[in-house]
Amino acid sequence: MSETFDRRLTPARPDLAAKYLEGRVAAARFVEGVVMQVKEGVVDVKHEPRPDAGLDTQALYGELVTVYDEEEGWAWGQLARDKYVGWIPANTLWSKLYAPTHRVSAPRSFVYPRPGIKDPPLVTLPLGAELAIVDSRDGFAVTSEGGFIFAKHLASLDAPAADFVAVAETLIGAPYLWGGRSSMGIDCSGLVQNALLLAGVNAPRDTDLQQVALGRPLKAGEALERGDLIFWKGHVGVMRDARLLLHANAAHMLVTSEPLDEVRARNLQAGAGDVTAIKRLDLASRG
Repeated sequence: MSETFDRRLTPARPDLAAKYLEGRVAAARFVEGVVMQVKEGVVDVKHEPRPDAGLDTQALYGELVTVYDEEEGWAWGQLARDKYVGWIPANTLWSKLYAPTHRVSAPRSFVYPRPGIKDPPLVTLPLGAELAIVDSRDGFAVTSEGGFIFAKHLASLDAPAADFVAVAETLIGAPYLWGGRSSMGIDCSGLVQNALLLAGVNAPRDTDLQQVALGRPLKAGEALERGDLIFWKGHVGVMRDARLLLHANAAHMLVTSEPLDEVRARNLQAGAGDVTAIKRLDLASRG
């Protein structure tokens, strides 16, 4: 490459790269890519096109992906929301696009073939999944694909959550999963990213990127408040109040709430180091 790029966020390989990178990276050929949409509830994004490859992140129902290459059932592309690049099972994407109007605001919900609860669900959707809602019937919202989802499990994109910490709190007890982004398995930065998404903030995916991009450092003497982000090298959590930290962590393999002092002591004892940054968000001024 002729410039230094973050591998996670740059759709470039020696043999192929995105057209918009032409002249900036070295590649055998450049392609425009095809925009597609995630059609499964939660889809794994991997560094290599094979089932046993490590999990980098996950894409959620309704997310857009620009696909630049396909190989033996795998699509290589870039997520539109957080710019992450990786391999996605090609059968989890479709080219029929819709403009979302709502997000799932419950930890999980179901899309049914009819406005009732006794039919087998068509798909299970996680917190943050995006849908186009075209009508309502009997307490259910009607999707653009003709499915039915419990209306109270949705939030309009025009009405972001007032308290992103309250969103994160709905995932207490969810299992920890490296690279995960849903209540079936989530990691520390995925928890922060998803909670902020419901509050209308498009946050980066990984901890190091979040530490740079989100909020402002606390000034000397400022007391901790609800919503402050606490960063370690490779880890992040959010304060519920001046004492309690909410975070997805490998110590418990869960999303837990515990005193910040205990987390700091445990990390120091484990050789993980101390806090590297404390950032405060100003969501009232978001555009």
